[in-house]
Amino acid sequence: MAIRSVQESGYVRAVTEMTDDELIDAAASLLRPHLVEGRLFGNVASTLVTADGNRHSGVCVDTGSGTGFCAEHAAIAAMVTAGEYRIVKIVAVWRDEDGSLYVLPPCGRCREFIRQVDPTNLEAEVILGRHDSAPLRELLPRHGWPQALG
Repeated sequence: MAIRSVQESGYVRAVTEMTDDELIDAAASLLRPHLVEGRLFGNVASTLVTADGNRHSGVCVDTGSGTGFCAEHAAIAAMVTAGEYRIVKIVAVWRDEDGSLYVLPPCGRCREFIRQVDPTNLEAEVILGRHDSAPLRELLPRHGWPQALG
């Protein structure tokens, strides 16, 4: 991990920068799939880094009643619980039955959730692979609220 200084709102603070590989590995370390009546819990994990340099993680919860949530939602809930709202970088991972690790792009619901938590999250870096990422803005191009019809 690297440390860099950032000037924001008139003050300088230190920000911990995790490489994409470090963030992918942090999320992968949380994968502990658990099967209950055909539903998988914890088979997708997400880790994010906030503007304050803190790391938050979560796993998916799949339920038959539709009340479950994605790993990104769990990581963001942990972030909000800690009083933070701005995401610098986020990743979600899944491992198949053969042990191969995949980076998963956020679903549409997650993309919108990330955006609504803080408007600056449109600039959050979404990791899409070991050497691939994009700002949320590019994954959610029509992010503005609709205008009233004239």
